[in-house]
Amino acid sequence: MANEIQPRKLTGMAHFMAASGYSAGGLSRAWKEAAFRQEVGAGAGLAFVYGILDVGVPVTAAAAVLFLTLIAVEALNTAIEEIVDRISPEISTTARHAKDLGSFAVLCLIAANVILLCSALYLKVMG
Repeated sequence: MANEIQPRKLTGMAHFMAASGYSAGGLSRAWKEAAFRQEVGAGAGLAFVYGILDVGVPVTAAAAVLFLTLIAVEALNTAIEEIVDRISPEISTTARHAKDLGSFAVLCLIAANVILLCSALYLKVMG
């Protein structure tokens, strides 16, 4: 393997521009997923509700971090599904487990977002 030619590593602004292009491609791919679009819509709805509740900076920051984490995990879940479908097009227990675990990770973050919303509502009503 010593004779293989290694691609030239990009650095500086060239690396930044290439990485930005890859991220834009990832966003474009993720947008094709209904779940991703639904989560973005739910995030917009949550932002509206948090605005009406006039929550403070800590809740706003926590909501933003949880939402971005949800979007990131949804993208990783989609990546797992793409890889599994490529490697194991036939139905297999291992493939099903990989997809189920990715879906479970997304569910956990949806639950975290709901918990924060319920906490903000509770503090507004009871606080």
